[in-house]
Amino acid sequence: MSLIGGIRPPIAVLSVLLLSLAGVTALVLGRADNAGVPRAVLTSQQHFAEDGAIALRASIDESVTDLTRSAALFSAGRPVSADAALDKLGSTYQKWMGTAVVEVRSGKLLAARGETVPLTSVDTATLGDQGGLAPRMVKLRNGEVRLVSFALLSWPDRPQLLLVASNNLKFPGISLGQFRAIAVVDRSGAILSSDGIAEPEQVRTSLDHQEITASHRQLKDFARRVARAAGQDPRRSREPGMGGYQGVSGSLVGGPVLGDPTVAGYATLAAPAPGEITTATGLGLSVVAMVRAGDDPTRTTTSPVFGLLAGAALLLVGGLAVGVLLGTVQRPLIRLFLESRRLTRGDLTRPVTVPGYGEARRIGTALERLRRQLLGEPAGPSAAPARPRGARRAGTRALLVVCAVVLLAWAAPLMLLLNRADGTAVVPQQLVNDQRERTDTLSDRVRRALNEGEVDLQSVASLIGNRTEPADMDKVLERTYHENQRYRSLYVVDAGGAILAREGKEPRVVQSRRAAETSIRLLGRGGKEPVVVGSAEIPGRQGAALVGEFRVEFLNALLMRPGLGVVRLVDDRSRVIAGNTGFLAFQSLPDRRLEDLVAATGQRLGRKARAGGVLYRDHGVRIAAAAPFAGSGPAESLGWSVVSWQPADRLAIPEYDAQNRTVLAGLLGAAAAVACLGWMHIVVARPLRTLADRAEALAGGDRRTVLFPQHHDEVGAVTRSLELVRQQLQDQRRQQPHPGAPRARDGAPDPVRPVSGPHDPHGPQDQQYVRN
Repeated sequence: MSLIGGIRPPIAVLSVLLLSLAGVTALVLGRADNAGVPRAVLTSQQHFAEDGAIALRASIDESVTDLTRSAALFSAGRPVSADAALDKLGSTYQKWMGTAVVEVRSGKLLAARGETVPLTSVDTATLGDQGGLAPRMVKLRNGEVRLVSFALLSWPDRPQLLLVASNNLKFPGISLGQFRAIAVVDRSGAILSSDGIAEPEQVRTSLDHQEITASHRQLKDFARRVARAAGQDPRRSREPGMGGYQGVSGSLVGGPVLGDPTVAGYATLAAPAPGEITTATGLGLSVVAMVRAGDDPTRTTTSPVFGLLAGAALLLVGGLAVGVLLGTVQRPLIRLFLESRRLTRGDLTRPVTVPGYGEARRIGTALERLRRQLLGEPAGPSAAPARPRGARRAGTRALLVVCAVVLLAWAAPLMLLLNRADGTAVVPQQLVNDQRERTDTLSDRVRRALNEGEVDLQSVASLIGNRTEPADMDKVLERTYHENQRYRSLYVVDAGGAILAREGKEPRVVQSRRAAETSIRLLGRGGKEPVVVGSAEIPGRQGAALVGEFRVEFLNALLMRPGLGVVRLVDDRSRVIAGNTGFLAFQSLPDRRLEDLVAATGQRLGRKARAGGVLYRDHGVRIAAAAPFAGSGPAESLGWSVVSWQPADRLAIPEYDAQNRTVLAGLLGAAAAVACLGWMHIVVARPLRTLADRAEALAGGDRRTVLFPQHHDEVGAVTRSLELVRQQLQDQRRQQPHPGAPRARDGAPDPVRPVSGPHDPHGPQDQQYVRN
């Protein structure tokens, strides 16, 4: 018999699959993972920490790049004094807590602005070469940590100067909300800076003091655990195929604070692309975000009784289906196989046991007729029995359909009806808060990126003001274009709108003097792609301006954050400008409620703009949030907002997990039934139906059609037996006596042997028959 053919393998495989599925169903359907803290909350904290790590990494790298670029611009122009350099730097950038200019050779402090730069902790004698200009962290006496960056100021025939800037490790623009803390951790697990938790001496009541002390203790515990986890390989820190964040990230569950469990997400500072190394990634810093996740009193855990009942029901219907297949398909077919072999061996004394249903009955009836024909009964239509009626007409296909209906009666309710979570799922409020806070953080990130681009244009415009030759301007534009990935085009226009110098792609909308009125503008309305331009007036050039067109891909990349669903950047008219998925330029938001949410969070009637989040339950459960641009800089006046939304059924919420497991169990049951029963239909039902037609034709007198077995299984074995019977009947027909020959006393012909005639030894018409 074939390993994959026959009646036994599909029934055995179906039995094993149903038994395994029944056990898995009983164990899994009633299980509630992380009943106290849903897995979706843990994943959300991981994404929150990744957002903080991205913001901190971008802030550090941007700060170092701006300092280096400013020093290069100063060095490319005419020599300036130390005070003039710091004044110009302070008027352009407002990101450093303290700046200073030091003479490299003597270490003399020439000028300083802001807080005192911790130069005593840095050996300036080792910073003369380029390799010693790497930023470093310095711990002050009061315990705070400063990141000190360096850049060289070099002019011909002038002493080499060192431009130094210090900054703290605070997170730029991270929206924390309530009951959340975020901290920067070094390789040893020490907390370098933290936000969101007040110091114990800043509170008055004993309850607040107890809460803050417990929060500090728990945050330190998380920091030590994060330091151990941050040392692993990023490729092994998550499950294969997850992708996403390039660094090490994850989530942790900690002890309670005033009765509420605490969870934390952590992430190491990682480069935006694999294989890259930036200034921030070399510092060995990690971000940990902790939040108190209160239990929802309305949440109910799934009872394990449901899984036990579903598994027992599958055992019942599976046993019924397998019993039907064994009793009505397998056993009759094996009996036909044994009966057909008995006939080929010459045992014709006993009548053939005829099965009761379908093709097996037809084949059994044909075998009985063939047995009688082998005994001498003539073949013909008159000897054919009447076709069965009623339930006995049901063939193998009908039996397979009945078994499929029985199994689908168990699978269909699981896939379509039972454990439905729509309208009843309890979405944790923490997920809504995280959607709002992360959207607010993303909005601040986009606003800061636009402001940084405008500041870069101002810095480059001041350098171009000293250059009148087009070749010199082209050189500055080329260097700026390749150093910044945010621009698609950079060009200088005069007061009349004529382009004096250009780098990058062809400008879409040429800006004239009007560009100086608003530093950042949105153009191209009604076109296929939005055009976001920034401009800066070039000093001393009679109204000439430097214009930079931002790449839409740059804005789209800023919105690429996992766990937020669909993210859109919209203008003051709620028209889409950028997004993390495909969109049409200046299209409306897909839902009127989202437009209302944007309008509610924006600045209206003197009310301060602030982010908002909401949970919609009509037409499916969905979490949405909107955050307008709020803060300083020219981008705030644009009135833009970031909107995000995602369906709740994609989150790891216990009710949806139970629904997904229930649907999966139903799908597996349906797949097992369709696969195994389809297998039986291909290898058994169709060949058996064809065999029944050929067996009836053979019993009806067709001796010429040769029966070839298609498979080496039970049906093929019966086919081979029928072929042998056909050959026996042909031999018997050639051996039949002449109609005028005498017969035996009992009515049966005597055994005869053919004798060849004299005319044609091989011709049947001239054969003579004699008695033995």
